[in-house]
Amino acid sequence: MARLAQTSGLTDVQQEILATVRRFVDKEIIPNAQELEHTDAYPEQIVATMAGMGLFGLMIPEEYGGLGESLLTYALVVEEIARGWMSVSGVINTHFIVAYLLMRHGTPEQRARLLPRMAAGELKGAFSMSEPDTGSDVAAIRTKATPAGSDFTLDGRKMWLTNGARSGIVATLVRDELGQESPHRNMTTFLIEKDPGFGQPRPGLTIPGKLEKMGYKGVETTEMILDGLTVPASAVLGGPDGRGHGFHQMMDGIEVGRVNVAARGCGIALRAFELAIGYARQRTAFGRPIAGHQAIAFKLAEMATKVEAAHLMTVNAARLKDTGARGDVEAGMAKLLASEYCVEVTQEAFRIHGGYGYSKDAEIERLMREAPFLLIGEGTSEIQKTIISRGLLREYE
Repeated sequence: MARLAQTSGLTDVQQEILATVRRFVDKEIIPNAQELEHTDAYPEQIVATMAGMGLFGLMIPEEYGGLGESLLTYALVVEEIARGWMSVSGVINTHFIVAYLLMRHGTPEQRARLLPRMAAGELKGAFSMSEPDTGSDVAAIRTKATPAGSDFTLDGRKMWLTNGARSGIVATLVRDELGQESPHRNMTTFLIEKDPGFGQPRPGLTIPGKLEKMGYKGVETTEMILDGLTVPASAVLGGPDGRGHGFHQMMDGIEVGRVNVAARGCGIALRAFELAIGYARQRTAFGRPIAGHQAIAFKLAEMATKVEAAHLMTVNAARLKDTGARGDVEAGMAKLLASEYCVEVTQEAFRIHGGYGYSKDAEIERLMREAPFLLIGEGTSEIQKTIISRGLLREYE
């Protein structure tokens, strides 16, 4: 077992889960990631194996067929998976945000009907807030819900849906004109159910196609166009009382998402360090391995320190969220530090590889294209600083 990114105080069950996932990553993900990533192919077999392992139900309570594990366990599993290939961790991230929203805010009927299928991996979730003209400015979204008798009609355009095509349920934030003074109180989350696939998986809803990206390949990222989509009132997350609470529900889910992104950053950084120290010990220059040169040895020391710091902050944020306490500042700090350090560690690993790292045959080349996504996913670094500073000003008032 490597020295870095170890977590104290884990139960025997947690340790067994992580050991099982690590073996799976080493055997099934790392050997296949390069080919799948270069061909932008969905990892069908890997996802099927994860479903068989119960990973889609990791945090879902046992009464709904899940494993009932903590956010900490989930974050550590994500770290292991991202170490193998970040795209695979993306498959389960949005799925778990939707499952978490159902567990925290769903009605008993919504939980009983949807969570068992989600735990089994039969029903995959997607999460939708962003729009073409609004990214971080969530209050400015334009997609709207219009009451139509006992139903609602949804119209608008959403962007950046991970699992957009393969999902069967999309938690979607829309504007719901309730006449509240605060724009955040005029938002509602709808659970949009659909058939998997591109095109028009149900009347009024279109998934046009896959968005091409420089990294984060394999898992599809899509748009979603809502044009007169009719949904019943039972599709409101939390039922009738959930109307107007969509923004706060989504922000609760985003805290889980930010811990996930921090864990992804830890996983990528750890893999970049593994590649760098392995290469530095075998590559020779001026008569000895380059790890013996102070310039490289100091890089390795700094990289390892950043990996460890990011891991510890992510573990702290996950443990805090598990207590039920508000964790926006801690999740923001973990996401900020882990994503920035991930990019820095990956770049240093790339430098250590020299010209070889520029080859598409090198694993570090893939990590160089994946790491920047973490700077913008689930809120940019600047948004994290805004959240952190507001929280600090609130606490120190």
